[in-house]
Amino acid sequence: MTGTADTSERIAKFLARAGVASRREVERMIEGGRVKVDGKTLDTPAFKVTGTENIEVDGKRIEPPAATKLWRYHKPDGLVTTHADPEGRETVFDAIPKDIGRVISIGRLDLTSEGLLLLTNDGALARALELPSTGWTRRYRARAFGSISESALKILRAGVTVEGIKYGPMEVEVERETGSNIWLEVGIREGKNREVRKALDAVGLRVNRLIRIAYGPFQLGQLEKGEIKSVPSRVLHDQCGHLIDMGDTPTGQAIAKPRPANRAARKPGQKPGGKPGQRAMGGPGQPGLPKREVDDSLLEDARKGRPLDAKSTRARRGKDGKPTAKPAPGRAAPRATSSRPDTPRTGGSRKPGGPRTGGPRKPGGRS
Repeated sequence: MTGTADTSERIAKFLARAGVASRREVERMIEGGRVKVDGKTLDTPAFKVTGTENIEVDGKRIEPPAATKLWRYHKPDGLVTTHADPEGRETVFDAIPKDIGRVISIGRLDLTSEGLLLLTNDGALARALELPSTGWTRRYRARAFGSISESALKILRAGVTVEGIKYGPMEVEVERETGSNIWLEVGIREGKNREVRKALDAVGLRVNRLIRIAYGPFQLGQLEKGEIKSVPSRVLHDQCGHLIDMGDTPTGQAIAKPRPANRAARKPGQKPGGKPGQRAMGGPGQPGLPKREVDDSLLEDARKGRPLDAKSTRARRGKDGKPTAKPAPGRAAPRATSSRPDTPRTGGSRKPGGPRTGGPRKPGGRS
């Protein structure tokens, strides 16, 4: 007897993938009686749907999730990263083009912060990329009033506790000093609320400008303020394939599904089934692997169908636009082989176990 595959899923997961809200927010919507399925108001988030039903939130019909997409957005300062601001301030979602549909942010940038903000139409993807366990580094350029000592740098690099909140070790490098201000490059892995500002304030620096320049392998690059660009699906698969599985919806559209976590007990840094001391090689942007960044040139290559060099930061190209072979850093270029036919060596012969014969060496020869 053959049965059909169960393509149903919980309503909260369905609406999260559709970009309505996070699963927890959807559960609160259900508790508030804001979600209906085929005209019936739901009272439990355990209800399952297939996507063929008439699903409404606040009286508005919700379409089945579209293909998973990711955008890079250069957020200007002065915008709030929320869908509805009680103070009536302009939000990120008011500023972006309406034709991209409803999207949610991956992490947040506060009102006065600027730079790279990742947006997606898939709640499952957003959750996967926000998890601290993902290990992706968020990189910032911070301008702050004051100066910093070597001891203060050591404190930040070891991790600091502010008002009872412990912030993990930071990557901090001094970029330059300009008058009474100092520019720093800061890397964090957790992304707690106002983490960079609070940590720098704890060592006597007052941040007056904060720009996020990278989120994991995705970079701000040459995006102008207010500009938004879609990440090609090919790059999305390449960069996020170690974090999510790209499955199919009942309608055949690609969606992001979190990989099941392997929770078998093992020592920190040990890969599943590996020996102690072996690092888990989870993918680009993960601890234990060199960071692989995505900039505008790589995205342009993907859009034009050019082959991507999976071992380098970007595809290297000559003036003619064709890929150029270039040895990886620290590795010597392959030695050129001769096209001449093999010829016997001259100048003497060597008996087994005996010295080489063939005449005395010329003066000045090698000794």
